[in-house]
This record gives sequence, C-alpha cells and structure tokens, in this order.
Amino acid sequence: ISFNSVDSSLSSLKNCQSYINTGMDIATHVAFDLVESFNDVEDVNSMEKVMLEYAAMDRELNHYMKATEETVNQIKREKPENIPNLKNLVKEKFTALENKNSDSDLQKNEKYMYFKDQLKEMRKQYNDNEAIEQIDEDIAVTQSQMNFICPITQMEMQKPVRNKVCGHTYEEDAILKIIQTRKQQKKEVRCPKIGCSHTKVKESDLVPDEALKRAIDSQKKQ
Repeated sequence: ISFNSVDSSLSSLKNCQSYINTGMDIATHVAFDLVESFNDVEDVNSMEKVMLEYAAMDRELNHYMKATEETVNQIKREKPENIPNLKNLVKEKFTALENKNSDSDLQKNEKYMYFKDQLKEMRKQYNDNEAIEQIDEDIAVTQSQMNFICPITQMEMQKPVRNKVCGHTYEEDAILKIIQTRKQQKKEVRCPKIGCSHTKVKESDLVPDEALKRAIDSQKKQ
C-alpha cells in the first residue's frame, strides 16, 4: 500500500498548524498592545477567547494527525491482505481522542500558557510602575532600571528571555553562550541570578519576555 497521498495530506495539515501558531502570536501581541494602551479589560479578554479558539483548533489538528499516523503505522505493522477502509479507521481513532477532550487541555496549550503568563507580567509591570510613580518619579525610574539589568552582563537587556522554571530573566545571547560553553564541558548551568537555587538551566526552558522588553523600550522613550 502506498501512503504518499497520506504523507502529503499530513504535510498540509502541519502547514495549517503553523498558520494557527502565527494567529496565536498575533493575538498575543494585540493583547499586549491593548494593555500598553490602557484599554478596557473586556477588549483584552476578547483576545483570550481568540487564543482559546486557536488552542481548540490546534488540539483538533493534533488529534487528527495522531489518528492518521497511528492508522498508517498499524497497517504497516499488520500488513493485511485486503486494503482496509482508512477513512473509517482514522475516524474511529480520532473520535476516541476527541472524547477525552476537556477544558483543561486548552489551558495547557503552550502558546496559551505563554499568553497568560506574559499578560500577567505586563499588567504587573504597568500597575507596579503606576503605584511607584505616585510616590516618587525618581524611585520609579530606579526600580524599573534594576529590573532591566541582566545578571550576567550587568547591562540593560536588549532581548530578555525568562526561565520558565525559576522565573529569572537574562540577556538572550549571554545565557545561550553560557549554556553552549557548559554543554561542551558536559556541565550543568546554574541560574546566574544571585540567590537562585536552580541548577539546570536549559535552552528549552527559555522564552522571550515580551512584557519586560516592552517595559524597557517604553522607559527608553520616556
């Protein structure tokens, strides 16, 4: 049995998945713009609904691709004499996966989790600055600048990335250089933030800190 057409279809579905990822990135940045512009909470919440819709589409695509791949592997393994009904087999496996769906699945979508996390940081950044500014403008500037300094370079960050495990931020190039060097030495990387006990910093745990980058850029404009 030739599976060329099936492989072609799976490739097309993966392209669709990349479009979903792009859509989620756009929705995330729109939400950040809304927070930055002090827009109504309802507008920001509408972006969260969009993110959940995208997450649902992503889950459905993943289930369909998984059902198809499992069906193909099953046929290759069993090598039946008669060609089975691929459509029915895929549908059966897909339905079984969809029946296990729950709202918590969507909450665990990686891009949705990033959206929620960065949105929280954005709101915290703006609320904290607003509260401090009411006391003393100089204190607000000093406090912000302290948060902008990379613990490795001791300079203001240009491309901050945050460690999902311990929550600390670093300049992207600086932390990646340390990770690469320690990898060659076959040693683990300790978080460079003073006082942090995290000893296994990995590149896969680093995510762009869009909220902090926007705060840094905003401070520069002021």
